[in-house]
Amino acid sequence: HRKLHKKACKQRVAELKGEELYSQGLERPEGDFCPICTLPIPLPTSKHSDFWVCCMKRVCHGCILAAQNRGMFECPFCRTPTTQDNTSLLAMAQKRVDKKDPAAILFLGDQYCHGKLGLDRDVQRSIEIFTEAAELGSIEAHVKLGSQYFDGEGVAQDMEKAFNHFEVAAKKGHLGARHNLGLHEGKNGNYKRAVRHWLISAKMGEGNSLKMIKKMFSGGVATKEQYAEALRGYQESVDEMKSPEREEVKALLSRMDSKESRAHHEGKGTKDQPRMK
Repeated sequence: HRKLHKKACKQRVAELKGEELYSQGLERPEGDFCPICTLPIPLPTSKHSDFWVCCMKRVCHGCILAAQNRGMFECPFCRTPTTQDNTSLLAMAQKRVDKKDPAAILFLGDQYCHGKLGLDRDVQRSIEIFTEAAELGSIEAHVKLGSQYFDGEGVAQDMEKAFNHFEVAAKKGHLGARHNLGLHEGKNGNYKRAVRHWLISAKMGEGNSLKMIKKMFSGGVATKEQYAEALRGYQESVDEMKSPEREEVKALLSRMDSKESRAHHEGKGTKDQPRMK
């Protein structure tokens, strides 16, 4: 009887943990929103925004272009003049690191992880720094640590630690971490749990999660209602990320791509076929 009771208790604890995981992280974190226009930044955020070391803010390209159109080419948020000097950038970061700014600590960890800004690559040091940033509340630091434990980069591979970090980040709204949890559950054959994760992230704008739900729907795992809910939520989320300034950037990039494509096409030819002028 005691063994059966213990087993039932463990199962109940797992169920409660699961429900907690699905009931939290239903909104994107503060760092995913542009501090100027306050709109969520399109995904992936690194493609649609720039990170400014001076204030440790990620500003969307729409707001950057709007500032430049007004003749402002310094940081659009704090107005600090831009610099490409490694020493100056590290000094800016270190000033905020000394004040225990988790975003600055995360940034410094990234530089060690990839050997940037003139620093020697030191993955072990980056893990120590990411750990400090995570303890101070950095959501992205949990994702970095999860990835490093998952890949065994600089540490012994540890899947339990990896997904513990992903769970923490997912419960705080990190879409990549939520998508990873879905992949993990799917790999283990827990398809219904995977769909629940992907439904959450798809409705917040994660396109890869929407693709996985479509795949699960085609395979008879996800219901028609779940797929429809994911589609509606995804489109609403994408619409929420739009602004006239961001559409202007999109149009500008499209024109640039067209010019490059034409130039590349006109530049093709062989010695026997001179280009038309």
